[in-house]
Amino acid sequence: MSEIDDQGIPCLWMRGGTSKGAYFLATDLPADSAARDALLLRVMGSPDPRQIDGIGGGDPLVSKVAILSPPSRDDADVDYLFLQVFVDQALVSDAQGCGNILAGVGPAAIERGLVRAQSRETPVRIHMRNTGEVALARVCTPQGKVIYAGETAIDGVPGHHAALPLLFENIAGSMCGRLLPTGNAMDVVDGVQVTCIDNGMPVVVLRAADFGITGQESRDDLDANASLKSRLEGIRLAVGPMMNLGDVRDKSVPKMTLVSAPAAGGAISTRSFIPHRCHATIGVFAAVSVATACTIPGSVAHPLARRPDDGRYSIEHPTGAADVLIETDANGAVTRAGVMRTARKLFDGLVFPAPIPEHTDR
Repeated sequence: MSEIDDQGIPCLWMRGGTSKGAYFLATDLPADSAARDALLLRVMGSPDPRQIDGIGGGDPLVSKVAILSPPSRDDADVDYLFLQVFVDQALVSDAQGCGNILAGVGPAAIERGLVRAQSRETPVRIHMRNTGEVALARVCTPQGKVIYAGETAIDGVPGHHAALPLLFENIAGSMCGRLLPTGNAMDVVDGVQVTCIDNGMPVVVLRAADFGITGQESRDDLDANASLKSRLEGIRLAVGPMMNLGDVRDKSVPKMTLVSAPAAGGAISTRSFIPHRCHATIGVFAAVSVATACTIPGSVAHPLARRPDDGRYSIEHPTGAADVLIETDANGAVTRAGVMRTARKLFDGLVFPAPIPEHTDR
């Protein structure tokens, strides 16, 4: 057993938005990325469908990691690297960001002493290393201490908590190089009309009806639909190079999002795959990308969407809706996006990785 295994690793376990994850300081993990990833697999208990020997919860939404470090640029207060630890594969990916786990970064940075709390509210500028952009989080800090209790509710999370607004600028083409990476509002792939878009998250928007479903099915029903998932994966692999993402076979992007007309008074209804399992909600940046697609004439989403007058797009998902604020210029181009999230500290302590697997020749 190594020294780090024996002594444990300082870990802050937090809910961020509708996800949960382990928040670490970069200085508490190996500097070498391969060694770091191997360690995180043992921390989470991967690969194993139940992650029974680690702190992961057997679901991509609760098998996530945030690594925090001092800022590497003058316009930020903290650097944030997101890592998706796959559940049933020995794979750790930095190919995307995560807007839900982002919600916990501001509080975690204050809790860990990377950012000094102010008297009422503390703005935290977060350099998202996965994409190179900066997000602004506003953390509730009365008396100079992070407060998690409040009156704000978000769908997918029980109860009420302190409001935590997240604001984004200049996120178009965050991973693909431009908002519409193919140059088109709509393309046809495998006989299906798709919109490839990246406004903070690479997303492929597809009409649910084109797959013979309503788009109102439950998460469990869609996860059990093997033919649907196989067809979506075929399209995902085809659009990877089209979106400047290359071979995406072992990547968690792009996200595949089925859309249909809103059913609960929102802007549009979604069923999002991340990328192989149906999301219980929808990721923050995926919601921003879908909301943006609703504003683009000629996109798959545009004719289905109910566009609000105040720019507040309610993106319906299996367990409720995510509200996205879209600001546009005089030409209708999206200039700024924001979401309301909450976060909560769950525990703070030491985590002990599973033993290093023994390899035998059998």
